[in-house]
Amino acid sequence: MVAFLSAWPWDNLGKYKYVVLGPVFAKAFFSIIYEDFQKDSWCFHIVALYLARCLIYQLWVSYNNMLFITRNRKILEQGVDFNQIDKEWDWDNSLMLHTLMAFIGCYIFPFLQNLPLWDSKGVITVLLLHIGISEPLFYWVHRNFHNKDYLFTNYHSLHHSTPVQTPFTAGNGSLLENMVLGIIIGIPVMGSSLLGYGSIKLVYGYVLVFDFLRCLGHSNVEVVSHKVFEKMPFLRYILYTPTYHSLHHTEKKTNFCLFMPLFDALGNTLNPSSWELHKEISCNAGELNGQVHCKNSKVPDFVFLAHVVDITSALHVPFVFRSIASMPYSIKLFFLPLWPGVFVVMLAMWLKAKPFLVSFYKLRNRLHQTWVVPRFGFQYFIPYATEGINKQIEKAILRADKLGVKVISLAALNKNEALNGGGTLFVNKHPNLKVRVVHGNTLTAAVILNEIPKDVKEVFLTGATSKLGRAIALYLCRRKVRVLMLTLSTERFQNIQKEAPAECQPYLVQTWIVGKWITPREQGWAPSGTHFHQFVVPPILSFRRDCTYGDLAAMRLPQDVQGLGSCEYTMERGVVHACHAGGVVHSLEGWTHHEVGALDVDRIDLVWNAALKHGLTPVSSSPSILTKSH
Repeated sequence: MVAFLSAWPWDNLGKYKYVVLGPVFAKAFFSIIYEDFQKDSWCFHIVALYLARCLIYQLWVSYNNMLFITRNRKILEQGVDFNQIDKEWDWDNSLMLHTLMAFIGCYIFPFLQNLPLWDSKGVITVLLLHIGISEPLFYWVHRNFHNKDYLFTNYHSLHHSTPVQTPFTAGNGSLLENMVLGIIIGIPVMGSSLLGYGSIKLVYGYVLVFDFLRCLGHSNVEVVSHKVFEKMPFLRYILYTPTYHSLHHTEKKTNFCLFMPLFDALGNTLNPSSWELHKEISCNAGELNGQVHCKNSKVPDFVFLAHVVDITSALHVPFVFRSIASMPYSIKLFFLPLWPGVFVVMLAMWLKAKPFLVSFYKLRNRLHQTWVVPRFGFQYFIPYATEGINKQIEKAILRADKLGVKVISLAALNKNEALNGGGTLFVNKHPNLKVRVVHGNTLTAAVILNEIPKDVKEVFLTGATSKLGRAIALYLCRRKVRVLMLTLSTERFQNIQKEAPAECQPYLVQTWIVGKWITPREQGWAPSGTHFHQFVVPPILSFRRDCTYGDLAAMRLPQDVQGLGSCEYTMERGVVHACHAGGVVHSLEGWTHHEVGALDVDRIDLVWNAALKHGLTPVSSSPSILTKSH
């Protein structure tokens, strides 16, 4: 049985929990439309303040996840995984509660409904009430939440249940502790209003600064330079830092203050290593070749070099919306108003940008990162853009080589045959590369081949003369499977045919393997009951209701992966594209060869078995359909 006031009353409502704010929004809307807004705008300001507070939290989380800016100032090196994201999913419960408390408070104390726009005297009043009441009250309550086992277990442990503090951690807590926090926020506002110095701007200013500092303290990125405290040592007791509060989350016995370490010093609970750790983290950030580089940062073993697919998928990254990035990509209606902004960013990236880090995870104490080439999918098909794209890919490879990365895997269009010969352009141009360049197509072929039922005797193959198409055709021929290869190039077909065994027996067409984008009209040529296996980017449209469609070739990462908190495009949680997985296997095996250009068919089974050995597992989208005969 849960403790009294520990659970949120709207927990069972799920995503419909926002209906509890319906009366507040309705009153605000009514006051705008039907009432004298100048005289009755208090509810509108409550709603506006709620939205502004949400924005502050979102901006702080976005900043924390901009690894291309913040990676060298991280306090804890581990990543935020799916488990933590799910625990903090309802981080805004506290903001909803405070909005309801303000709404009710304005009815109980009507004078709050008629505050002037501004009164400069209120600033001093709020500061005095905050320092004199809110700070010591929070310190005393917070310390008791830790010192009393019952209070910590039932009310405060949720706040400390996640290993990496983030701005969303600030809002993640029980009902009781957030009620107390609401009172602590309200004391300076209410006090200044009772004294006749309250104002609308004062409420906005105090509450938003309060949230800003809460997010600052719960950030896993150190943003305050140690030089500030060296020049003005007294500031150490006036303002805490992310490092300061992180020690509270890791040790739980010190650093209880709200924002001012002065109260920890007075209460003898100030962690003695606070300033040294802060200085160490602040000093470790330096400059290396024009890019921020941390002296103690760990060099990744493996880098997956991706690219942006389209305008909407550009929003599917942790530094835009963390929660959305933690789920498989799908188009959201609220993406539409953001398109103009993304379009401007796309143009800016086209003009001046370089490959950047977007996510990371650890596998068996090896750091794996995903970098992104600042180009969108359509740009790869613009003839005059190819040279610039190859330069971007080359920059990433040379940077990885300089850092000491062992393997870099090229994603999707970054390894396009027409673009760079599947990576051969870079290997030939830089023969002394230490980093191994991998296109990952060997494992992609293995995944597709192992999804095909063993009793299949005939397949229809589009994209048949591509790297993958060639390897799949040759491999299937060895299994006595008849391959119908769709291609306009007789020369390329004959070259592949010369490599293939002659023994093929005709059988009813069961499966198409799609390696080239096909239109709904072309899909109509397939017989009813066909299952479309795919290795084409972007995936074909699911047009036929009498057919089934497989996902892109993918594998699930081993269960001991750590810090993984974002989905790779449309993949499920913990699943990555096969070319990504191919680079992982290359790194784990310690292979020293480049995997570029044409696929070595003899290595398909070797790579497949190596992937299974290391705990990567296949993702079968429709096993019952794949084995069905028609």
